Amino acid sequence: MTTRPEQGNRVGCHDAQVVSGSSDTPPTPPVVINISPMAHFAVGFFALGLLIPIFTWPATAPLLIIPLVLSALIIRLRTQADRDGVTVRTLLGSQTVRWEDIDGLRFNKGSWARAQLKNGGTLRLPAVSFATLPLLTEASNGRVPNPYS
Repeated sequence: MTTRPEQGNRVGCHDAQVVSGSSDTPPTPPVVINISPMAHFAVGFFALGLLIPIFTWPATAPLLIIPLVLSALIIRLRTQADRDGVTVRTLLGSQTVRWEDIDGLRFNKGSWARAQLKNGGTLRLPAVSFATLPLLTEASNGRVPNPYS
């Protein structure tokens, strides 16, 4: 039986080595907060309800565009947060804001959070509610306080 010389804190196999205790931590994946796909059921029931006026008055057929737009909003709207900032995706575009540019978050009754920007503007954060704040706390490395702790 042969022994190999010690190689410090290296652990490995014959084709690769992993250094334990490395100071390089892998970047955490961004937190994505979006609308539940279950909302498509509500849109489907709404579309079924629209069939009554459409079958009664065929000229109202363009009303079926409304459920299509609502489904597109459900798929597209989201807030993505990481340690650098927040990216808000809307129906037609997206906007990225760094955490340093956000002064605080504001909640109105029954609506999504709004980021109060240091330049005086506001930015709506789709799908971010008071219940999802712990996710933002984790993604922002504590820049957003956790109200539940």
